[in-house]
This record gives sequence, C-alpha cells and structure tokens, in this order.
Amino acid sequence: MKYPPFCDIIVVNFNSLLETEIQKATKWMYSYLKSNLGETQFKIFHPMPSPIDKIQNRIRFRMIIKGNITQQANHILNKALKEIYNQNFKMTKVSIDINPNNMF
Repeated sequence: MKYPPFCDIIVVNFNSLLETEIQKATKWMYSYLKSNLGETQFKIFHPMPSPIDKIQNRIRFRMIIKGNITQQANHILNKALKEIYNQNFKMTKVSIDINPNNMF
C-alpha cells in the first residue's frame, strides 16, 4: 500500500484567489513532476481540491505523491518550486510538505 513508515508521503499544496490560475499551476506541476520523478519510484496522484477547498476566499488544491524521498527527489522538488515561481502565476502560492502531520 506504500504508507509510512515504509515510504514517504509528499503533499504539494496550492492556494490561489483565481480558479483558472490554480488549475494551470496544478496541471503544470503535475506534468513537471510526472516527467522528472521516476514513475517506478513514486506514485503521483492527480491534483484535486483539498478537503477544505476554500479558506478566506482562497481556493485550495493538493497533489499527493507516495515514494521514498532521496536526495535526488528532494532536488527535483526544490527545482519544481523554483520553476513554478518563475512562471506567471502571480496569485498562486505553492508549498511542499513531506510526511505532514495532517492533510487538511
């Protein structure tokens, strides 16, 4: 089933004021990670709305990744964050949490 402690869970969180922008950002991040992280090492789930999908008028999405985090995977995740902030997503914030305490 690939659950901790046998693997790591990585949650990529997105929040934005604009629904169209958050959808573009999640699609971009999903395709970037799908092409750069090894599919045999990581199971990448499609981005979907968070369980609490809106807080203070900010739309929230998340993407869940299961696998064993390595130094190379950490480098790819950091590079993905840099690349998405270089894109033109002005209203969207992205964060990555490895083995979060809660998933809300």
